[in-house]
Parts: sequence; structure tokens; C-alpha cells
Amino acid sequence: MPVFSSVLEMNISDAYFDLNGFLDGCQVFLKLEGLNPAKSIKFKTAVRLIADLERQRKITPGVTRIIESSSGNLGVALSIVCAERGYEFTCVVDPNVSGTALRLMRVYGASIVMVHEQHGDGGYLAARIRTIERLLRTDDRLVWTNQYASRSNMLAHLKGTAAEVWKHFPDLDFLFVGAGSTGTLMGCAEYKRRYRCRTRLVAVEPEGSILSGGPAGERFIPGLGTSVRPPIFDPAVIDVWVKPDERMTVDVATRVLEETRLLIGGSTATVLAGVRLMEREIPSGSTIVVISPDFGDAYLETIYSRSWVDRTYGAPLVAPPRRKAERCSP
Repeated sequence: MPVFSSVLEMNISDAYFDLNGFLDGCQVFLKLEGLNPAKSIKFKTAVRLIADLERQRKITPGVTRIIESSSGNLGVALSIVCAERGYEFTCVVDPNVSGTALRLMRVYGASIVMVHEQHGDGGYLAARIRTIERLLRTDDRLVWTNQYASRSNMLAHLKGTAAEVWKHFPDLDFLFVGAGSTGTLMGCAEYKRRYRCRTRLVAVEPEGSILSGGPAGERFIPGLGTSVRPPIFDPAVIDVWVKPDERMTVDVATRVLEETRLLIGGSTATVLAGVRLMEREIPSGSTIVVISPDFGDAYLETIYSRSWVDRTYGAPLVAPPRRKAERCSP
């Protein structure tokens, strides 16, 4: 039986949920990345970010103060990792962060800095990054893990997430991965490139995100998407992009809960909405793996709240439309 001696060891990332019937004629498997203390895929990222900085002797427990920008999941994960490793942690967040994530970060001892200034494109990320840069100039003990530029973010998923997928599905037809800071996406893309996997890599971002092109727009569900292109991101390695809107995300989350009793997170629901958008372009008999970044505990006050949904999006939800996916230029 598994016996853990540290909270950092408690990461079961080799488990799958069979979404039987989600897509007619296809096998769809959710790769569950929320079976850890932080309940999200960002636990892998946080552990790798801190471990690599320690190996590089850039941080010292009891001396260094860690700072990062997060919409919720990485903030919770870093709160746990920093508490375990002996670092003070400051998380820069914005009003879209869930109350649950804020409470969890504070339980683990994190300090919270909330920004309220939106960039001209309707996003908060640029303001969060400017806040970190300002704070770095005022405290030489601060070290920014910088998930957006750190190679460690990608390596956590190259050596972990991607390797786990292709170990069990060597002949996988489609892999759907959400895009935000793009660490998971770039790790999977690099694995596919190195080992010449024939799998079609489908990147999913919500409407209003800028990674696949188009204007930025306001988004309300924390997690996937960005208003600032991360330095680690390379669009050339993606086969297909899909962009569901947030109302589809809410609808898919609700339907999965009703049909399977699985409470998925907003990021997971967005990626599954991407599968729905690709439905007409996926051949019958295909095997599909969907990276499930999170569970729904942190979304009880948002996507699982009828009052929040009505207040945020207005009219009642409708069945998700079928759209053609955008294929990337070779």
C-alpha cells in the first residue's frame, strides 16, 4: 500500500476516468490530474518550479520569499509546496480568483496581493506581472518562480504528464490539452516531437484568450486562457486549435455532473467543450485522451452556482453549437 512521508509525494497522476458515451463511436478518457493535495495539475508544476530553483541554489528555505501570479490553482499548489519546504509565499491574484482558492492559500500561510486594474484587452495578467516586477524591486529576498517563462513549467509535463499519457496510449489518436501558461501544452508538444508520436495534438483555450490569434476579451472563469503570450509558448508545435466560449464550459460541466456524478473543474470543462467542438472532425473509433487539470471544488461559487451563471452570462444556457476547428498552418 502507498505510504507517504511528505505531502509533496501525494500525487497520483496515472489515473483515468472513462467518459463512456461522451462522444458517439469514440473512447474518451479523462486523465485525472487533481488527485493530489492541491487538487489540480498545478501541483506538478509547483513541485518542479521549487525543486529546480533549489537545485540551482537560487533559493534558500527560511530566507527566500517566493512570489508568483496565479488565477487560483498554481497559487494553491505553491502555497502547499512553499509551506512544506520552508518558504514564505506571496500570490498576486485578481478578482476572478475563487473564494475557495483564496481561503486555501491563506490556510497554508500565503500572503495575497489583489490587483484590480484591467489591461486594455480586458485581462488582468499584465497588471499582475507589473505588480510582481514592482515588488521585486523593493525586496531583494523575493524570487519569482515565473510560470510563464520558466522551462521548469514545461519540463514538469514533458517528463510527467506526457510520458504518462503515451505509456498507456502509444497509438493515441487525439490528445486534448488546455492552454493558459502553456506549460502542460508545451510539455506534451515536446514529447510528441521527440518521440514522433502520430497523435493529433489539440490545444484548447477559451474565447477571449489570445494564444491562437484574435482579439483578447473578458473572461470570468479562472484557469485556462491568457491575455499575454507566455515566453515559453511556441504556436508552431500545435496541430489544431479550438476555442469554446465560457457558456459552453458551464454547460459541459453541468452535463458531466448529471451524467457521471464527476465534479470537474472549469479548466477540465473547457477542454471537454473543445472535444465537443471537434466532434465532426474526429473519425468514429478514435481513442481520445483529455488532460483534466482540476476538480470542481473551487468552482462551487461560480460555474456550479445558478445565480452566478445567470448574473454573469444572462440568458439561460443552450445546447453547445458545433463549430469547425481551426487548423494551424504547417
